Amino acid sequence: MRVFTTFEELEAAAGEELGASEWITIDQRRVNLFADATGDHQWIHVDVERAKAGPFGGTIAHGYMTLALIPWLGSHVFKLATPGAKLNYGINKVRFPTPLLVGSRIRDRLTILSVTDIPKGKQLTVQHTIEIEDHERPACVAETVVLLLPN
Repeated sequence: MRVFTTFEELEAAAGEELGASEWITIDQRRVNLFADATGDHQWIHVDVERAKAGPFGGTIAHGYMTLALIPWLGSHVFKLATPGAKLNYGINKVRFPTPLLVGSRIRDRLTILSVTDIPKGKQLTVQHTIEIEDHERPACVAETVVLLLPN
């Protein structure tokens, strides 16, 4: 795991791929819990029998569930130990190029796109590519934005 303790270290890593998290398996229980948490019980996510006859041959994870895993997956690749607050600011771009079949294994590959000055600190933009094991195309590609506010 890469740990950044100063803004200078972080700025020097702009443009650098930091690596990938470990593989995790997306199981039906996790998908069902996400469906319960969000109220999105569309059959393609939760009805295993019906989904077998559907367009993907089985249930698929919610795209937003995949997106929601980014902070946890990313925390296994790098840590911000810089002084001050770290605030999720938003997401510049999100795409879900490939449906994520339940039972698949995924990991997050991260690249620091930029570290820019803002009036009260720094703005960090990180590209997350959620890779599916044995698939050419990812499940999700997202650019997250974090504000780093010194003490």
